[in-house]
Amino acid sequence: MDYMTRRPRRNRKSEAVRRMAEETTLSLNNLIFPMFLIEGENQKEEVSSMPGIYRFSLDQLLVEIGECMDLGLRAFCLFPSISESLKDSMATEGHNPEGLYIQAIKAVKEKYPEACVMTDVAMDPYSSDGHDGIVRDGQIVNDDTLEVLGKMALAQARAGADIIGPSDMMDGRVAYIREMLDDEGFTDVSIMSYTAKYASAFYGPFRDALDSAPKFGDKKTYQMNPANKREALIEADLDYAEGADFMMVKPALAYLDVIHMLKENYELPITAYNVSGEYAMIKAAAEKGWLDGEKTMHESLLSIRRAGADVILTYFAKEFAQMIAKK
Repeated sequence: MDYMTRRPRRNRKSEAVRRMAEETTLSLNNLIFPMFLIEGENQKEEVSSMPGIYRFSLDQLLVEIGECMDLGLRAFCLFPSISESLKDSMATEGHNPEGLYIQAIKAVKEKYPEACVMTDVAMDPYSSDGHDGIVRDGQIVNDDTLEVLGKMALAQARAGADIIGPSDMMDGRVAYIREMLDDEGFTDVSIMSYTAKYASAFYGPFRDALDSAPKFGDKKTYQMNPANKREALIEADLDYAEGADFMMVKPALAYLDVIHMLKENYELPITAYNVSGEYAMIKAAAEKGWLDGEKTMHESLLSIRRAGADVILTYFAKEFAQMIAKK
């Protein structure tokens, strides 16, 4: 065969041909919109390190979700910002049936029953220590923490949550939560496990939004070392065996290899969290005029899909939906 017989450019010659040859697609069905919840009424506060992202009181959260639903978004993950006066060492507010978070889940599902509500299971938003587990003598206690996480998951399921998202990285938490949910009859409630959650520098703006930074030390004894890849397979094997329905990699853009590895090795849907720092970098560069924000957003989300993510949690979800609506 003549070396010029095969000409790859023929499949790039027009928009119609490029679309036919396109290998990866991205739609609203692939996205979950993370949203921040605060106390009070008629509150909408922009997160200074995340332009275009807001913290909402419950009444305004319901309005925002309605706007997103009109754009075609259907899945939302809620994160609460809790006042210091409600925090304690055992994160009891995290499973208070009358508390802000549980009441918000219930309100969203009552107003928008067709919406898919994902929750967060971890102690740090409610903990006076700012850690994802119980702290004793300066150490994060794993097994006793599971009881607290189980109470949180059960309270969220009772409020109507569709997907429980344990983000704590405690050993054995998926099995513990699955058993508690099943014993209470919540066999249809899914678990989206934060399977490979790295001790990353990309979480800063998120912690600003929730005021949930640890009060001492760091999270390196339970979140994964960014240098490790094969360790993610150990975590994934455990989560699969313990009953996870989805497996997540967090962050996304700096860990595309890990996303791809999990996709190649497991039949479960793979999720990636396009985290706050990744969002903030693009927004900052776009504000400076250094990047085209919309095109960079789209390319970044497409790269996460191309790596193997079936689902992406992203702060760009509403903006992407608006972009689609304009076309």
